[in-house]
Amino acid sequence: METLLNPAGDNSRGRIAIFIDGNNLFHAARTIGIEIDYAKLLKLLCHKGSLLRAFFYTGVDENAAKQQGFLLWMRRNGYRVVQKELKIFPDGTKKANLDVEIAVDMLGLCGKYETAILVSGDEDFAYAVNAVAYKGARVEVAGFRNNTSPKLIDVADRFIDLDSLIPYIVKEPDSEEQKAAIAAAKANGLLFMDEEVLQTVRERTSPFIGKKSPNNHDGKTPTTEVTIPKHSST
Repeated sequence: METLLNPAGDNSRGRIAIFIDGNNLFHAARTIGIEIDYAKLLKLLCHKGSLLRAFFYTGVDENAAKQQGFLLWMRRNGYRVVQKELKIFPDGTKKANLDVEIAVDMLGLCGKYETAILVSGDEDFAYAVNAVAYKGARVEVAGFRNNTSPKLIDVADRFIDLDSLIPYIVKEPDSEEQKAAIAAAKANGLLFMDEEVLQTVRERTSPFIGKKSPNNHDGKTPTTEVTIPKHSST
């Protein structure tokens, strides 16, 4: 299995179609205490390819003004938003399942793109990924490793480990309040990326920086693993 930090050939990916499971990605990022910059994410995912479409699938609350503003921004910054109204369940939870829409769009556009990038950790997409691969397209899965099903990773042509790319996709805090919230998350063990780890990640060889290891003699970037330490809250 290739990894993003150990690409094959010239990494030319042709036309790219991106399918983002918005709710899955949001909750995965929130688990490790970061907020994603979707402009950075889009640029990163399109590396060595040309963007055909970038879809963002999400459940919506029509009364949530902040969410509506976010979705408007997404539409104006390269994303095609596919939304479904949230359903309220007896226990009070709200949820909207867009798995069918994602799978149908991946298959429906197959033949229009060379590479599909599924941003989700949901094992239920394994069958759809196989179906797209059988039609001749390359399928890459992007996600945070702890939130991504091993079965989904196994059926993909490449797994893009977002943990190792956090410095390149994280949204910078734009207020003192946000900076304070991040500091509090670190202090309570909710944000597992400290400065030492971030610096280590930045120094890793990455195709997005265009560096090569001087100790590498086979022309390939060495595979690297980044461990995210969990801090105790004592």
